[in-house]
Amino acid sequence: MEMRIRQETPADFRGTEFLVREAFWNVYAPGCCEHFLLHRMREQPDFPAALSLVAEVNGRLIGHVACMPGRIEGDGGSSHEVLTLGPVAVLPSCQRRGVGAALLTRCREIAAGMSWRAILLCGDPDYYGRRGFEPAEKSGIRDAENRYRDALQICGLYEGALEGLAGRYFEHPVYRVEEAACTAFDRGFPPKERCAGTPSQRRFLEIAKRCRPFAD
Repeated sequence: MEMRIRQETPADFRGTEFLVREAFWNVYAPGCCEHFLLHRMREQPDFPAALSLVAEVNGRLIGHVACMPGRIEGDGGSSHEVLTLGPVAVLPSCQRRGVGAALLTRCREIAAGMSWRAILLCGDPDYYGRRGFEPAEKSGIRDAENRYRDALQICGLYEGALEGLAGRYFEHPVYRVEEAACTAFDRGFPPKERCAGTPSQRRFLEIAKRCRPFAD
């Protein structure tokens, strides 16, 4: 499979929203909101378009990744700008072929060239641990509610990037998606059946429960 990774263009927008919907449908919850999230991310003035990448084969979009700025409020009173990765999407028919890994690698390369310090995400540690990420807890980083979470992963983008980052991590507000707005947006796509209780949904809930309070 001869794959090309490039920056997303406005001509790709509808196609990437469709593939993100296909990739996430019923994976973490019945239906999905990731395609609406991507739509809203592009509307933000601080959206880093250079990190919105597509993977294509013979002109067909098969994968996409995007990021948003986030921040870590350090325990010593400092504030650090970081990136939040996601959504990362690969068409179901093209998964397990290295597409996601290639998108992640290229995204890290570009972000490092833009002088970003680190990338964080919430995802399956088993997958992202094989893609250059490590538990944020190792660097003393907690979520906004001051909890250590197994799902919270981090990747430093240069030597020593993770030193002195201990603190609370805050995602961009755009990640707080309104369900009603998502439902309305989804009506513009072909109907799909919503399923609950899938293995991937159970796995997501299991990982999400793995959190511990921070003991100062």
